Amino acid sequence: MFKPYGKILASCLFLTLVGCQSTSSEGNAALVTNDHVGQLIISEPLAINFKKEIALARISDFLQSPEIKPEQRAKAFYDRGLLFDSFGLPSLARLDFNRALRIDPKMAEAYNFLGIHYTLIGQFEKAYEAFDATIELAPKHQYVYLNRGISLYYGGHEKLAREDLQNFHRLDPSDPYRVIWRYLAEHKVDKTMAITNLKTNREQVNSTVWAREIIDLYLMNISEAQFVKGLTRNIASQEQLAERLCEAYFYLGKFARSYGQFERAENYFKLSLATNVFEFVEHRYARRELLETRLQMHKRRLDKAAASKLQQ
Repeated sequence: MFKPYGKILASCLFLTLVGCQSTSSEGNAALVTNDHVGQLIISEPLAINFKKEIALARISDFLQSPEIKPEQRAKAFYDRGLLFDSFGLPSLARLDFNRALRIDPKMAEAYNFLGIHYTLIGQFEKAYEAFDATIELAPKHQYVYLNRGISLYYGGHEKLAREDLQNFHRLDPSDPYRVIWRYLAEHKVDKTMAITNLKTNREQVNSTVWAREIIDLYLMNISEAQFVKGLTRNIASQEQLAERLCEAYFYLGKFARSYGQFERAENYFKLSLATNVFEFVEHRYARRELLETRLQMHKRRLDKAAASKLQQ
């Protein structure tokens, strides 16, 4: 799990006034039957945090003041962009990040978020420019290597993506999500090498960390059924459950798709999106994966139709 690139929340005075605690509602998870896996767990979609809604109103009011300084206005636009982003409103977020940069062109984090949003709409060249600007302004910014790596991954630059995601992993080899994204990038370049490295990198991940099971799934150490069965382990709230399922179903979708099981992958990506965990990397890119899965399904249908014609 990565929130936009670590667990980032706006830290300006506006959010300090109202706090940054997420709300959650307790309840029992519904179960649906799946012939292949057994039972899939479904969480309640996350509700919007009302404290963030109040923060959004306060920032918007603050921006109406004619007396605020330019640096305050830039920060306010950036923080409001973060809030729009957390509500799943990317166009409004992108608008505010651009406004912040027009006032303060040296705001590295705003470039980082712009790069993410350009990636989501497929404007990869603009995304790379934004990430490069982030690195130029903040060379020690870790998560820009994750974000640029993912952008290169979806933009068809597999070797460059592998390089960024390898560098990101080396900064914290114990993080299972860094291991997983490195594997996904390496798998597009050299499948044998990717598996070998995944086995090695797995050993740096603490065995008590839940996400290590994603690695074990990819290594075939556990089955899909075993993986799904363990999804509720050590879960104390619907919020935690939604976050875990957002991750789990995204990586299950990637797993199923890698074996040509496109219909199952499609459903997994839908389940990831249904959690409404907008800030997680997995939720952001589930829609992209869903689109690519549907394109593969369409291509397969065309290939079958063409093969059928040849046999007639």
